[in-house]
Amino acid sequence: MEFRHLGRSGLVISEIAYGNWLTHGSQIEEDAAVACVHAALDEGITTFDTADVYAGTRAEEVLGRALKGQRREGLEIFTKVYWPTGPGKNDRGLSRKHIMESVEGSLRRLQTDYIDLYQAHRFDYETPLEETLRAFDDLVRQGKVLYVGVSEWRAEEIERALKIADEMGLDRIVSNQPQYSMLWRVIEEEVVPLCEREGIGQIVWSPLAQGVLTGKYLPGQPPPAGSRATDQAGGANFIKGLLTDEILTRVQNLRPIAQELGLTMAQLAIAWVLQNPNVSAAIIGATRPEQVRDNVKAAGVKLEADVLKRIDEVLGPVIVRDPAKTVSPPRRP
Repeated sequence: MEFRHLGRSGLVISEIAYGNWLTHGSQIEEDAAVACVHAALDEGITTFDTADVYAGTRAEEVLGRALKGQRREGLEIFTKVYWPTGPGKNDRGLSRKHIMESVEGSLRRLQTDYIDLYQAHRFDYETPLEETLRAFDDLVRQGKVLYVGVSEWRAEEIERALKIADEMGLDRIVSNQPQYSMLWRVIEEEVVPLCEREGIGQIVWSPLAQGVLTGKYLPGQPPPAGSRATDQAGGANFIKGLLTDEILTRVQNLRPIAQELGLTMAQLAIAWVLQNPNVSAAIIGATRPEQVRDNVKAAGVKLEADVLKRIDEVLGPVIVRDPAKTVSPPRRP
């Protein structure tokens, strides 16, 4: 395993992180989830990412049980707040009330005294940014949270937060968690330049584009049984837009590149996002321990400029680059 600083902060994290969105507490049984976490630990992963909303709070509980007994100082545990975790009007968003109540629930479910990185899971247009940042800062001063970050925020939203934090003397954002892959590059035009300048690192999710970049989905054929595309509980909704014949055909044309490099398709995709110096970590998910063991082999892989150019030529028009694709709900869900 290789390690990187989280942005310009002093926190060092594994460049491949383990995440449990759509899996723990939902897609797979707990025994399988625990086996995947233990495989991640065995492979040198120290960074684990979750969120209070995943599987209706069950994902945090599963991760907490899976990590029980591990040396806490040797782990970096990340979670998030924003999406609804209950029926009430205040069980959502980034108000002081919800943040303060939500963090207590996350600490309890994760069975820990503190969270290494607490992230605003979307931008909340119904809460003054000063209120959110002050609440985050209070949690840092209380020792319940060590660092604060955001997820899926636009460049102008991150910039506003940094300006307010500097003016008010509050703890600064150190990270952003966006979707990023060979196919989805919407952060490159605006978010990455800002974050490079301000010392904010990207913790990217879905580097495999919901599994499409593994090459297991074939054009003109039904999705494999048991794959995310057949998971009607949630996964199928996220992947369906990627299952076009044009995208799947172009992804298959990446296979010779991976083979020449001695990499699996998944390893190539994860290695690709790690070539971006603003990326602090790539989050992987898994339903089986062997997937973890395969994916971590992307750590430390160097892709030469000619390889990156060939990838761009193969994918061509199916690459999404529009920064306007980063969208938070206009009102709380």
